[in-house]
This record gives sequence, C-alpha cells and structure tokens, in this order.
Amino acid sequence: MSAAIFLKPSREKSLLRKHPWIFEGAIAQVTGKVRSGDTVEVYDADKNWLARAAFSPQSQIRARVWTFDAAETIDNGFFIRKIERAYAARQHLMQSNETTAFRLIASESDGLPGITIDMYEDIL
Repeated sequence: MSAAIFLKPSREKSLLRKHPWIFEGAIAQVTGKVRSGDTVEVYDADKNWLARAAFSPQSQIRARVWTFDAAETIDNGFFIRKIERAYAARQHLMQSNETTAFRLIASESDGLPGITIDMYEDIL
C-alpha cells in the first residue's frame, strides 16, 4: 500500500460533500513514508477509499484533495488536463482589451489545490 491517511470516525463527512481539505484534527493515522507534497490515498475510519490528496505535514490543512475519482491517476497528464481546462476557461480574459491582469489558476476552483498562478501582462 502506498502512503495513506486514515480519518477518525465521522470525519469523512466534508469529503463526501466534495470539500477538498483535510484538517490535522481529522486524521487518525498516516501510514507509509510520506513527505511534503506527496500524493496520499485517503480512507475513512472503516478503510473505505475516499480520495487522493497532496500531503502537507506543516499545515493545519494536512492534505488537499486532488481527486475523488479512484480511477484518476495523479501524473503529468492530470496536471496538463487541469491547466488546459483553466486556460480555456479564461481564454476570453486573455483576448479582452479590458484587463491585463487575472488569475489563471485559481487553486481548488480549478482542481489544483494549493496552486495559484496570476498573469500580469505577459508574466505568470
């Protein structure tokens, strides 16, 4: 088994509603060798799979969910798809003469928790 987070009983409720944050106090156990930024499997107290998340041992938000889909792999293709989708959603801003600054990647809103990229003129 790869690195995993097991939640305390009844602490999966927010994840079941697709909230992407797992706070330190919700975690019963972390298994496997896990470093900051590693992707971990997330399970409820009954060992039911819930999500894949980025682990952050220094933060109150101990993990941020990448996906709630067990079939989705977190690899380069995952990030390319998410970035392309965000880029397409903001294409109209890039073509507009009304602004030269906008948020290209909006973290959880774009399915990339913890990642924010702003564009100012032609600088990211």
